[in-house]
Amino acid sequence: MSTKIIKERLDVWKEEPMYWDLIANMDTRLYQSSIPKSLIEIIKIRASQINKCAFCVDYHTTEALQHGETPRRIFALSAWQESPLFTDVERSVLQAVEEITHISVHGVADETYEKLKTHFNIKEVADIIVCISHINFLNRIGISTKTMAL
Repeated sequence: MSTKIIKERLDVWKEEPMYWDLIANMDTRLYQSSIPKSLIEIIKIRASQINKCAFCVDYHTTEALQHGETPRRIFALSAWQESPLFTDVERSVLQAVEEITHISVHGVADETYEKLKTHFNIKEVADIIVCISHINFLNRIGISTKTMAL
């Protein structure tokens, strides 16, 4: 495996390492939650696709593959509504990803929130919302700093 070279116009984490420490702690906490690692990566990939953060799509696709996700499902992720490859549980999460990532359009529908609650306990729903918000934050840093992996 070749080493990726990261280029950016600004390394936010170098300028203020405490930001990275906080972000890394959030990620650590998310991976310690009861949300499956493969689902966390699916969340991160889908939000990154929507936001067009190429660095995060690349990074989290690699992570998802390492956590046992299949290439076929990753390829189908951008068309998850039409794909038979995703479970009802995953669909409820992916709908939340869509709505939270596009939050300024219509917010998060009550139906979407209630559907999450049919599959997850309230603590897990909180973890999912934080995970979606967390990757949206990272996407915005990556895009605004033009972070790329070459």
